[in-house]
Amino acid sequence: MFLRGRVRTGDSTPVPHDSLVERVCNGRVTQQVYASPQGDFSMQMGSMTDSFLDATGDRTSLYARTSKAPLTGIPRRELTNCELRASVSGFRSNTVMLAGLTTLGGTIDVGSIVVQRTTKIDGMTLSAAPYKAPKDALKAYEKGLAAQKTGKLDNAREYFEKAVEIYPSYAHAWFQLGAVLQVEDQKDAARAAYTRATNIDGKYLPPYLSLAVMEYEAGNWTGVLNFTGHILELDPLNHESVTGYIVDFDPLNCAEAYFYNALANYRLNKIEDAEKSARKAEQRADLSRFPQLHLLLAEIYARKNNYGNAITELQAYLQLVPQAKNASQVRERLAKLEKLNGSNPASEKPDQK
Repeated sequence: MFLRGRVRTGDSTPVPHDSLVERVCNGRVTQQVYASPQGDFSMQMGSMTDSFLDATGDRTSLYARTSKAPLTGIPRRELTNCELRASVSGFRSNTVMLAGLTTLGGTIDVGSIVVQRTTKIDGMTLSAAPYKAPKDALKAYEKGLAAQKTGKLDNAREYFEKAVEIYPSYAHAWFQLGAVLQVEDQKDAARAAYTRATNIDGKYLPPYLSLAVMEYEAGNWTGVLNFTGHILELDPLNHESVTGYIVDFDPLNCAEAYFYNALANYRLNKIEDAEKSARKAEQRADLSRFPQLHLLLAEIYARKNNYGNAITELQAYLQLVPQAKNASQVRERLAKLEKLNGSNPASEKPDQK
């Protein structure tokens, strides 16, 4: 089977010469081809193997070393969690899902993959508030960070309290004070400090995530949605109208916010919204460090009776953390889903490419 399509820019400017089209399945790049100078591309998909991924990045090798398997078609289940995207420096790509494509032979036109120039958008500017702090407040804040780093929480709390006393509009100091108080299990005081930080600077996102986590721990799913929703609204990669460069000064990893947003939607039985946020978390997360996302996706797919995808997610989880405390329960869940799906138990070993 051949997949044909084209890469184009959102502003109708020429396509960059290094436009690379990738097929991504279950979070892994499994095939790559370069687009032509005009943006056209063709990807051959055999029934057994994928294109060879050349670490040198040589364009010729990516064109030439495609699968030599006969064109007998690919089972639909092998494409259910696959998508096409373009990888172009300075651009952000949309994705084309492959699950709905006819998978028996022939040539399929997947349409256009649109890449947008990335830019700094309204609401994502660097806050000048930390630099407005008086010298004494800044000094106390820095001492608080040093004490916090070495585990001297009593000293850290005192320094952060001094910083906000000198400069009450010090959102960063309020946030760090909240973090110390939360570790000390002073939840009400921590919540008050985080809330104070959000009231001072609504574009400073870390306290919103901390508040979302506190709502998660309390089982308040509506609260989780409210706080994570604010973060996602200001996530620059969540905007389709971006046209220039993104300059991200905030160390917050939005993958965690998307995860909690997805979990809250799942708990509130908003399954489509849950899947949407979970997939965005998947795009932004290092899944080797965030394996619980596979469990959430598995439950979302199972709720939608998509047992094949649910099985794939549980297998991926067990591959990442085979010795996890809940591994036996996950294996039991996997066996039940395999029975529902009418499939044979599959190996938990990673694929050998």
